[in-house]
Amino acid sequence: MRVRTLAALVLAALLAGCGLGAGAGTGGVSLVVTRDFGDARIGGVHADRVPGSETVMRFLQRSFAVQTRYGGGFVQAINGLAGKYGGGSRVDWFYYVNGIEAEKGAAAFRVHRGDRVWWDRHDWSAAQRVPAVVGSFPEPFLHGREGRRLPTRIDCANGAAAACAVVARTLRAVGVPAAQAALGTTFDPDTLRLVVGPWRAARSDPAARQVEGGPVVSGVYARFESGGSRLALLDAGGRVRRRYAAGAGLVAATRLGEQAPTWVVTGTDQAGTTAAARVFAQPSALADRFAAAAAAGGVIPVPVGGGA
Repeated sequence: MRVRTLAALVLAALLAGCGLGAGAGTGGVSLVVTRDFGDARIGGVHADRVPGSETVMRFLQRSFAVQTRYGGGFVQAINGLAGKYGGGSRVDWFYYVNGIEAEKGAAAFRVHRGDRVWWDRHDWSAAQRVPAVVGSFPEPFLHGREGRRLPTRIDCANGAAAACAVVARTLRAVGVPAAQAALGTTFDPDTLRLVVGPWRAARSDPAARQVEGGPVVSGVYARFESGGSRLALLDAGGRVRRRYAAGAGLVAATRLGEQAPTWVVTGTDQAGTTAAARVFAQPSALADRFAAAAAAGGVIPVPVGGGA
């Protein structure tokens, strides 16, 4: 992630210096490094065992050439690929653990069993934060955040039973039990939720409704227009590049404040919602993607066209 203040960076470095102890070790941890919102993969690694004191920064440094700043708390370059500024773009390295944007420096973030760490270099001129992404599925549903698995619930809109069944079946297949509730039911802020239904219904959920504000609000490079009957897909700069009407769907993730992420499996209509559910059921279609749209008979990575 891009640490927002120098003070935070220095604190992260100090915390790393204190050490977390050798511990008993952990395993099943994976790392992927990409650029341009996942459009190009730079490399990846899977570790069956890592030290108990392993941090995201150390894990990265074991397999990649890393240049840091601010006492080692900020990643400037990976394998020689650095952030850049100018020409209207602002590009940096960001990291996600189990599909959730980290809220502290990589040198202070401890790795837990099963974690999927994802570093991506992208332009953040249109969105300072992308709080959650779909490209680490089945995370965060399988291992949660910071070593704690979270409950999962499917919030289903009226008339979306078929799409909800696809979502529930997909979660069960990867070992994630999920409760189901009617859309609009109260929820625990530590519950991972999937809001399933056409956008005209899904937008009633406060977390999901952030998508209408575009990437600056939700971190999602898409938005619904014309009362939900049209899906607009944006590029890395926040500009609309494509618009789709009937039958278009979207699978995306966002967060409302400090709550657990909310995923949306939605569309311009029932057909679009069903198409989105089918994309959700294809882990390969979500892999290393910030969000994905179902349109024109295929799956479209979101944002459109990657970036810098």
